Amino acid sequence: MVRLDGALAEHWAGIALANVARPYPYKLDQLLNDARDLAEPSTIHPAFWGSYDWHSCVHMHWTLVRLLRRFPDHALAPATRRQFAERLTSTAIEGELRSLARPGHGTFERPYGWGWLLKLAAELHLLAEEQPDCAEHARAIEPLAQAIADRLLGYLPRLDYPNRTGAHSNTAFALLLALDYADLVQHRALSTMISQRAERWFGRDRRYPAAYEPSGEDFLSPGLVEAALVRRAVDGCSFADWWAQFEPGRAALGAWLAPARISDPADPRIVHLHGLNLSRAWCWRQLAAEVEQPLAQAASTAIEEHLAASLHAATEGEYAGTHWLASFALLALDGA
Repeated sequence: MVRLDGALAEHWAGIALANVARPYPYKLDQLLNDARDLAEPSTIHPAFWGSYDWHSCVHMHWTLVRLLRRFPDHALAPATRRQFAERLTSTAIEGELRSLARPGHGTFERPYGWGWLLKLAAELHLLAEEQPDCAEHARAIEPLAQAIADRLLGYLPRLDYPNRTGAHSNTAFALLLALDYADLVQHRALSTMISQRAERWFGRDRRYPAAYEPSGEDFLSPGLVEAALVRRAVDGCSFADWWAQFEPGRAALGAWLAPARISDPADPRIVHLHGLNLSRAWCWRQLAAEVEQPLAQAASTAIEEHLAASLHAATEGEYAGTHWLASFALLALDGA
């Protein structure tokens, strides 16, 4: 059984530091209003350039923050602090806010990047409590976190139907991440909104069709992240009662318990399935204590099998996978 320790923290921190400092290749999520919008990624996103795209750069910074909080004396902790001093500054965040406010960018990184930004802000708050020398970074990012929280509050009432895909558009995953921030800073309006929408969208789901998962480019299980969100967000009902109605049939459950196959890890979309295995492990860690035997034991076995299938991909293989998978590996081992 793999455990997160100082040596692994150092290894993953090295991957994250290399990623966030690598300017290209970089995939912009950008609407060009005119030629003046053409610029280097580091100009458009002074905090979160590198690591292939904006959201991956955000959650690689979350990886660095989490590892520093868990292992403050790991060998790359000084380099991590220097990274924060360069990127997580008030000036850099002001640049991110200017980019966010450009015309036509209301849907920028919605909802995946929004969720990860709020999770990063929450982790920085926790780090600041334990390591006060990092408090300036938590203060610096807060205006961007507040702007994203405001966007979520404006967006969720207009979202009549949740997005149940297994990739970036998934609603439940983004709200799980956002809930970390809302609960930590006691943003009651956001917590309440997430709870209300989760109950409306998912509270009456029955016999989830798990056999339809996965799709070919998934890095999330829509059903498992939905269950993880309901467990945390929906008040006034028993999760056990909800699960009893939601739980797939015995044969269909096998789709969630056996690791996905990855036919071509060099393909930037097919490699998503390594992320699926890791995010399933993260979800099952949250759910295993809530379900009855023999499923609880099967879930524990599935966690280890999913880790065995995909944990190596966090640091091995093409940049198509290593620019982001360490974050999902950290969720799988330490995120529950």
